[in-house]
Formats: sequence, structure tokens, C-alpha cells
Amino acid sequence: MSADTFKAWRVTGIKGWDDLVLKERTSPKLGQNDVLVKWRYVSLNYRDLIIPMGQYPFPITPDVVAGSDAAGEVVSCGNKVTLFKPGDRVISISALSYQTSPFKPHMIPTILGSAVDGPLQEYSTMDESTLVEMPQSLDFQQASTLTTAASTAWNAFFALGGKQLQPGDWVLIQGTGGVSLFGLQFAKAVGAKVIATSSSETKCQLLREQGADHVINYKECPTWGEEAKKISGEGVQHVLEIGGAGTLGQSLEAIAPSGVISLVGFASGFANAPSIMDILLRTCIVRGTMVGSKEEIVEMNDFIDAKGIKPSVDPTVFELKDLKDAYEYMWAGKHFGKVTVRVS
Repeated sequence: MSADTFKAWRVTGIKGWDDLVLKERTSPKLGQNDVLVKWRYVSLNYRDLIIPMGQYPFPITPDVVAGSDAAGEVVSCGNKVTLFKPGDRVISISALSYQTSPFKPHMIPTILGSAVDGPLQEYSTMDESTLVEMPQSLDFQQASTLTTAASTAWNAFFALGGKQLQPGDWVLIQGTGGVSLFGLQFAKAVGAKVIATSSSETKCQLLREQGADHVINYKECPTWGEEAKKISGEGVQHVLEIGGAGTLGQSLEAIAPSGVISLVGFASGFANAPSIMDILLRTCIVRGTMVGSKEEIVEMNDFIDAKGIKPSVDPTVFELKDLKDAYEYMWAGKHFGKVTVRVS
């Protein structure tokens, strides 16, 4: 197999994971501003799992190559490329036109793995503007986890003018997914205090080992938002809200006046969300939070190098041909940290 013909996982329908099909493809022609990247690792996100299930809220291009987060090596460059050279280690950005914040709706048709081809393939031809140099301190597997999960946590904490995470702030994170674990690491790196939640005692212990100051088992304490408020005093300054409608009520119980709830995910669906009055009475900010822009990812990568942050990666690694096994493993919640797929 070469860069001329290679394997790619395509989303051929939206009826389930059987609609993920490993196909052979031919590399697009290298344009003057393009680079050919050989992907080494891809990491998975919740969105990757639900796209072929028909549950993703944004448009999906038929037969699109799956995935969004990857790290790899530049193989060759078009004759007008100035940002990279062969051998450079790079990561993808999520929406190709999302160069600077804020995210805008017209950028949706440039999102990898849904609107345009993602990196669950051996090679990609990409415009040089859509790649970022890896942090120097990370390897390919670690760096593959940054595009979505890490940059979303970064955006939540550092992209809202006047409300950036500060030393001494209290942070509430939910669960042990990628965004939450990066949020935990970023918060501790700036001197904030972290309250984490999980339903598994094993994962609760892992959260403590990762540096969480307090851990709440939400199965044993269904009013975990009230408990977080007791722990923090007047409430937490930041919440990484992963669950959506099903958990937002408890996040509102936990938030301090003028605190920020960064609405990141919707794992619990959209029904039975708290009312506008519930938000109004807390005098807080509930903010829709997307992934980070290219500009923010560059800033985040510098921070990762400076602070010596190492992404939390699940020890089970999957090969490209076993992608569906990786999807099933992640869907079953067997992972702690990011699930990665070795491409080459």
C-alpha cells in the first residue's frame, strides 16, 4: 500500500456501525498549498460513534471518511507551502475554516469526519492552513488526542474574555471522558481546585490519582451538584457540562453566582432541560462551547509543552482494521482517557 492507493474508513450510511466500511481510495492530487500527511494515530470522540448511527446534529456528507483527531508526519509539500516541510510532526484541526475564534455556523461544512474527509485513513492531502505542529514534548499517540477534547477544555477555560480560569478557582468536571480529563489537567496546571464526578469507584480512584481534589460518586450521591457547592463554599466558578439536559440541573446547583457553565456535550440527550428561570435565578453564564480554533490550539500546545502535561490515554490500543472494536469498546464505557487507533 502506498500514498497513491490506501485504506480509508468511510461512513456509507447512518443506520449503525455496519455502515462503516473500510475501502481503498486514491490520493487526491497535491495542490500548490497542500501537504500530504501520513497519519500515525487517530483518537476517538463521542461524535465519531454517533455519526454512523444517525444521531449527529450536523450534516453528514455521503461516503465521508470518518474521524477528526489525528497526529502524523508530513510526507511531501506543494510548491507554495511555507509552513511545513517533509518530516514535520503535525495534528489536525477540527473545522478546516476555524482559524480564529469565535466559531460561526458557516464553518460547519468544513468539519472533519462529517462534512469533509477525516483522518481515519492512512494518508490525507490537506491545505497547509489546516494543520498545526504537534507539541514537542508529546509522541504521535499522545498528540492525536488534542484536536477535539483538549481544545474544547481549553476553549471552555481560557477563551471567554474576563472569565478565564484563575488560580484558586473551583472547577467541576463530569466523568472521565477526554474533555473532562484534559479539563482536570489544565485546571491543576494553573492552580485551580477540581471536583470530579463518576459512577464507578474504580474510576473515582483514578480521578484522585490524576489530581482531583474531591471526587463524588454520582450513583451514591444523585444530588452531586449540591454536594459540590458544599465542598466549594459559595459554588464552583467553572463547570464542564458534558451530559446536557440530564445533568445541567445539578450543574446549576453547583455553580457560583457569575460562574460559567460550559455546555460541551449532550450525552444524556436534549429532553427535560432546566428552564430559563432555573438559569436566571443562578445569575450565571451558560455558554455553548465548541472545539478550539487553530489559533487556540497553537496556544494550548505551547501551554502543554511549558507545563509538561501528558494526555491521559487508555492502555488499550486498536489497529486501523479493528476500528469497529474500538467504537464498541468506547461505547461500552470501558475506557479511561482517550481511545486511540494506530494507523501506521
